[in-house]
Amino acid sequence: MIAGLILAAGKSRRMGRDKALLTYHGRSFLETIIDNLGAAGIGKVTVVLGHHAEAIQRAVNLAAVRVVVNRDYPRGQTSSLQRGLATVAADSPEAVVLCLVDHPAISAEVIGKLTERFKSNRPPVLIPTYKSQRGHPIVISQALFPELLALPPEEPANTVIRKYRDATQFVEVADPGILLDVDDQATYEQLVVGSRQ
Repeated sequence: MIAGLILAAGKSRRMGRDKALLTYHGRSFLETIIDNLGAAGIGKVTVVLGHHAEAIQRAVNLAAVRVVVNRDYPRGQTSSLQRGLATVAADSPEAVVLCLVDHPAISAEVIGKLTERFKSNRPPVLIPTYKSQRGHPIVISQALFPELLALPPEEPANTVIRKYRDATQFVEVADPGILLDVDDQATYEQLVVGSRQ
């Protein structure tokens, strides 16, 4: 079983409002990612909330997913990853599809392609690329969970991911959405305009 993990705990400082609640194709970013994971056959999805957790839970229907709240979210993204991984690990998945809430333009087709490749080869890390540029989401084998959980919360997860660079596999996809990181109003407008074309 491959699980889904969505990190949506940050403060969205540069955006100035909760990215989880921004809309894309008529749905919130968070709902969009949840739906696309489900459409790709990911049955167990965990969402990590932090900043404005209660408001997000009131605004978004999260009945189909497991929600955990990271009260230590000011310590950084790794603390949220660890909170989510510790919860996900209890289900003993083979791997986790790690999604960030500010990457809403990731299609179910891309997720499906990544999970199929993982099932075939089971690399430690699987990363999608578009025109040779690395994007999201990434698939992380359960073999890496202990090292990620042992990191100091202030240290980036890439500290572990980079250790496996020689065994990391890349999947070229035709979807530029894997590169779109919505961090501020300008990139949000780019996303919205692009979705209308």
